[in-house]
Order: sequence, then structure tokens, then C-alpha cells
Amino acid sequence: MNKTMSIREIEEKLREIDSLNHPFIRKCKTDERKGVADLLEKWRNRINKQLALKEQFMQMSVYEQDLHSQGFELVAGIDEVGRGPLAGPVVAASVILPEDFYLPGLNDSKKIPEAKREIFYDIILKESTSIGIGIIHSEEIDRLNIYQATKKAMLSAIRELEATPDYLLIDAMSLEVPMPQLSIIKGDSKSISISAASIIAKVTRDRMMKQYAEAFPQYGFENNMGYGTKEHLKALNLYGPTPWHRRSFAPVKDAGNKIE
Repeated sequence: MNKTMSIREIEEKLREIDSLNHPFIRKCKTDERKGVADLLEKWRNRINKQLALKEQFMQMSVYEQDLHSQGFELVAGIDEVGRGPLAGPVVAASVILPEDFYLPGLNDSKKIPEAKREIFYDIILKESTSIGIGIIHSEEIDRLNIYQATKKAMLSAIRELEATPDYLLIDAMSLEVPMPQLSIIKGDSKSISISAASIIAKVTRDRMMKQYAEAFPQYGFENNMGYGTKEHLKALNLYGPTPWHRRSFAPVKDAGNKIE
């Protein structure tokens, strides 16, 4: 290693390298400065993380790749969010990704930090072949029950697609539809299409709950997203349910009708 190359220069050079076998890496290993060794370790950790994310993405692409190899062109992933909360809608999304779609780090939306989830949402929105969203509000959830409401949201999300899918990958659910389908338990962490759908659905619902929080700030919807946290239950018992609460859910039913 040329000792005239500063630590900062080496750091800038490493930002451009993504191969473990790059000649510059071999030169860095011969540099005896501790600062260079620290930079090399930091770089190696970053590259290993990138490789792990790439491997994870490839593993999550197996279902889609297999279906494409069988001749299915428009594979839609379907997922929902909001089955468990006491307030707010259940939201489903269906997403058809192009065959060359690549987004390392894609995973179950609950495992992705909010800031990154918002970034992924924009990327999926921009690069997907088609996206459909289905929303069932609390009144209809109470009328149908949450299981049937979830199915209805998923069917609505499929109908909202601009392109008709020829195969469905669904997270832990079976639907009465004419096209072939596969139900995958924990599909949002096993299929890139379902994972993409989970992100679209969650960001859509979270934004709705934040809007509701502006009208009813005492419930903390912007933080709990309608789930029965201690703060939420305390407000529910003190003020009663809002128009967005699910009256058929026991904690809401027991809270009375103070807010209408």
C-alpha cells in the first residue's frame, strides 16, 4: 500500500468497491496502519451484509421464479394488515412485480423500520407492474366478522389491479377466485410479491391511522395504529369508542358509547 494515500482517500476508494477479491482490498491487507485495518473491517461488514440481503432476496424469489419458468407471467402477491387492532380498517394489497425486480432488504413489513418501509413503498409503487388496494372499514368488519372482511379486502385488492393476474401467491389465506393460487404460511417473509404487498398495505393503513389520530388525538392512533395498547385501552375506557372503532371487538363493546 502506498503510504502517501491517506486514510480518508482509502475510505473514499472503499466506497466504490463491492468485491471481496478486488486488488485494492489485497493491498489494504498489507497496510500496517490501524486506521486502514479498521476501515477494512467496516467495509467487510458492509459487503457481507449486502451479500446476505442479496441471498435472502434470492431465496424469497423462488416461488416467483418457479412460476415464471412454468409460463405464468403475471404473478400477484397478496397480503393484509389490520386484522388484530381494535380500531381502523383492514387493508389488503395485491402486487404484481416485473421479473427483473430487485430490492434487497425486502421482508415482512413488520420487520422493516418505518423510514425504510416508506422508501420501499415508493420503490414498489414506481417499479411494480400493477398494484391493487382493498379497504374494509370498521362498520363492515362488525357486520361481516374480521375473517370475512379480510377475504373481502383481498378480493377487492385483486379487482383493483390494472392487469389480471394469472397466478396468486397469498399470505395464509385461500380465496374463491378463478385463477390458480398458493397459500403460504408467513408468506410475507418467504415471497417477494407477498412481502411487497405487505408493505403497500401497511404503509397505506398506517397513513390512515395517523389521519384518524388528528381527529382523535387522545387514543394515540399515530403510535399504536389501533392496537390495544395500554394507552389506547385507557383512552377507550375514559372516552368510549370513536367512529373508527370495531364495536364487535370485546374491549370496544365493553367501553360503551361515549363518543359518536
